[in-house]
Amino acid sequence: MPKGSNQKLKLYYLSRIMLEKTDDDHMITMPEIKSALEVYGVTADRKSLYDDLESLRVLGIDVIGEKIGRNYYYHVGSKQFEIAELKLLVDAIQSSKFITEKKSNELIKKLTDMASNYEAEQLNRQVFVQGRVKTMNESIYYFVDDVHRAIAENKQIRFEYMKWNEEKKMVRRREEAYVVSPWALTWDNENYYLIAYDEEADSIKHFRVDKVKSIQVLNERRVGKEKFEKFNLAKYSKMSFGMFHGEPTKVKIEFENEMIGVFIDRFGRDILIRPAKKKNWSEISVDVALSDQFLGWIFALGSGVKITGPKEVVDRYKKELDEMVKMYK
Repeated sequence: MPKGSNQKLKLYYLSRIMLEKTDDDHMITMPEIKSALEVYGVTADRKSLYDDLESLRVLGIDVIGEKIGRNYYYHVGSKQFEIAELKLLVDAIQSSKFITEKKSNELIKKLTDMASNYEAEQLNRQVFVQGRVKTMNESIYYFVDDVHRAIAENKQIRFEYMKWNEEKKMVRRREEAYVVSPWALTWDNENYYLIAYDEEADSIKHFRVDKVKSIQVLNERRVGKEKFEKFNLAKYSKMSFGMFHGEPTKVKIEFENEMIGVFIDRFGRDILIRPAKKKNWSEISVDVALSDQFLGWIFALGSGVKITGPKEVVDRYKKELDEMVKMYK
């Protein structure tokens, strides 16, 4: 049998055929394998293919052969990622606001390449969600890479921090650039945030990654280690509603018992829930970043939730409600 033009790539093409054309629900016969190889300009006899399939097993590809009726069928069993795992990763990418639509499509394409053709069709159907709000900042990935490098090298960073203006353009939040010591990156409410120490303000601050521009890794060593070691990132994320700034305040809240799950989801299972004076109501005391976003969250929960203390928070909430009522008179 004359050899094909791509004989040296025989094992590579065989692995592609097995990974792309087979899975737990789709199998291929030896004649079909030979025909598929010929498309790539590779010829093979049955005996050499048996050896090649065994080589794929040695390389870690789970090639399974089983007899069904009179024929033997072959397929790849377990893969690096199962289809359920790929769907999970695809959903995470598609729903992430900080990843641009262009980059989302690129990443999803790479993930679908890890599935068989049949499984890729499932992923394509699953991720057809166009029009979702995405960031337009293509430089996010480089920023994240630079932040990780700065953390690894124990260096400070400088960057411009942007905001939207009334003309729907991104402009500087302030004229001077921010110089901070990066300590962590965190994810909250579908957005990516930098947690850093601002020496000038002597405080830990957060910055939305998609609003950062023109980052530089500086030669100056990071500062604020002591502050960050005392900083509880998990607690901070729980008490910050959408990562908006607010004065840390312990707030007392009463709510109908059927709302308990809402508060456990928000503040965690460790919160102390006590019976309230009102029948079928409970109460908690939690630390929150007191902001308009927190008050808006309480308002959205409806009449089954009530802030009962401290007095200054109750008064602020009542004032906000009065102002809202006046707007609609």
